[in-house]
Amino acid sequence: MANRLAAETSPYLLQHAENPVAWWPWCQEAFDEARRRDLPVLLSVGYASCHWCHVMARESFEDAAVAEFLNERFVPVKVDREERPDVDSVYMDAVQAATGQGGWPMTVFMTAEGEPFYFGTYFPPEPRGGLPSFRQLLEGVDSAWRDRRGEVAQVAARIASDLAGRELPYEAPAPPTAEDLAVAVSGLDREFDEERGGFGGAPKFPPPMALEFLLRHHARTGAPEALRIVERTCEAMARGGIYDQLGGGFARYAVDAAWVLPHFEKMLYDNALLARLYTHLWRSTRSPFARRIALETADFLVRELRTPEGGFASALDADSEVPGGGHEEGAYYVWTPEQLAEALGGEPSGYQLSEAGTLLLPAGEPPAEQRARLLAARAPRARPERDGKVIAAWNGLAIAALAEAGGCFERPDLVTAATDAAELLARVHLDGEGRLARTSLDGRAGPSAGVLEDYGDVAEGFLTLYGVTGQSRWLDRAGALLETVLTRFARPDGALYDTADDAETLIRRPQDPTDGAAPAGWTAAAGALLSYAAYTGSDRHRRAADLALGIVTALAPRAPRFIGWGLAVAEAALDGPRQVAVVGPAGDAATAALHRTALTAPAPGAVVALGAPEAPDGVPLLADRPLRDGQPTAYVCRGFTCDLPTSDPTALAAQLGGPGAS
Repeated sequence: MANRLAAETSPYLLQHAENPVAWWPWCQEAFDEARRRDLPVLLSVGYASCHWCHVMARESFEDAAVAEFLNERFVPVKVDREERPDVDSVYMDAVQAATGQGGWPMTVFMTAEGEPFYFGTYFPPEPRGGLPSFRQLLEGVDSAWRDRRGEVAQVAARIASDLAGRELPYEAPAPPTAEDLAVAVSGLDREFDEERGGFGGAPKFPPPMALEFLLRHHARTGAPEALRIVERTCEAMARGGIYDQLGGGFARYAVDAAWVLPHFEKMLYDNALLARLYTHLWRSTRSPFARRIALETADFLVRELRTPEGGFASALDADSEVPGGGHEEGAYYVWTPEQLAEALGGEPSGYQLSEAGTLLLPAGEPPAEQRARLLAARAPRARPERDGKVIAAWNGLAIAALAEAGGCFERPDLVTAATDAAELLARVHLDGEGRLARTSLDGRAGPSAGVLEDYGDVAEGFLTLYGVTGQSRWLDRAGALLETVLTRFARPDGALYDTADDAETLIRRPQDPTDGAAPAGWTAAAGALLSYAAYTGSDRHRRAADLALGIVTALAPRAPRFIGWGLAVAEAALDGPRQVAVVGPAGDAATAALHRTALTAPAPGAVVALGAPEAPDGVPLLADRPLRDGQPTAYVCRGFTCDLPTSDPTALAAQLGGPGAS
């Protein structure tokens, strides 16, 4: 039996292309094969940088005896959760409902109709910790399939029916009020870890979307508690082991509650969201510390994750090779006291090791000379593997982060990197009808259609890039994506699905408005719709944004941490959002000063249009905006009310509630 993964574009699937397991990719042919042979399907879901996915692969999927049994009694299907988030979402719901927890690798047994009947995550090669071995699991499922088929069929039908009936009831409540948002701040304040920053206990994940909401709330209201939570958490994260003190960039999460010991994989979405968050913290406070972390994280993205085609790879592995063979998690990043002393020629003054004696933590502000020596000492180590897959949604987040960091910190190289990634998405992922491919590899689009988060995040990236560059083609492309959102993903009542109406039919149509590690497609689309309406004056897009924001009203009182991006978008909606039109000759210093003042102001979700008065590029926000006394001029509006136009950056900063460009 042949393994069929060699021609795939997913690095995760390609990692399994040499397994003795006769893997199929997710496709109709695999289920036809299961039906023809009257066998159950084994669905195995993971991703390329997943540590325990690698472990299970080495222990079980590379074992010839296990593979022989698996190939004989099952049709094995391998899925990259990052390539097919719709498949992952549907079956992860089943796993969590049945076991009370989820994670990857995800292991699901199902019928040829896609109806699941047994679930789990990682299974060891020998019985351990109350878990059967993977071989025992296979034998048990095979026995049930052969000897108790009627019982299996009943369980599968009941689970499938339950999943299919989980469509979200939605009555499109009104968008959140100022009082609703104040209640959400109070809820986050109650959950805030005063001692260590962040929310909750171990494991502790960076909460960039909730922090973005709090920053916007502070900018709109001046509430000191909101800014306090952001500053304390941002400092704790960036001074902890979760942050690479040498090369920049954040690990996916900390296994402890104090941000010290990370799970070492680095994800594009985390670092894009955090680079943007620290940029916005700088906008609100002008903190040199926030500026440093924002730029180090942006530089990490460009240096470590940029692909030859100009996009951004999805992740760096947690594991790397160690001398003598094998792989260990975190091997590239950790130090012994002896290694540290040898690299620095004595005890460090700018760094200290964690209590475990493995991770660098800053003792004060690390000296540049020490950092250079430590980077040189680390350079010969084997580097973590990179998942080179370009994911549309996560690249949209990176485009927004790099464009804003470049605009705020006068780093045109970062704006260029954002533009290159946007050009790749437009060239490879986006077709002429406003439809997106979810992934690409080596400049070749993958087989999976874009999901709602792809449309929302890419539109957000394009709109942000337009605000920084003034190149109207990005506004036009965002409009095409949002047209697809409105015609293919939205219900008349304002609810949004995660997949298009013409997408592959699964046992249910995925629909999840809550934030996970990145903004939910629902709230990402709401934010892009709101910004596009502010640029164009489109009532249709503003109405769609307001309808979508009703979900925030429904969910925020119970779980503000898990709808943080929706709360951030709601802050922008309450603030207007403010619309800034900057008109003046291209390349003129006075035009640039007004533009940068607008970009560096903390007004929640403000949109910025830039253009010459005689050539507004058809952008409605720039229409009928003349120069004032022959000088470059800025216009600030909220809805149908505008402030007096100004040619003075200080006056513009005051209109936008910021301290001015500095």
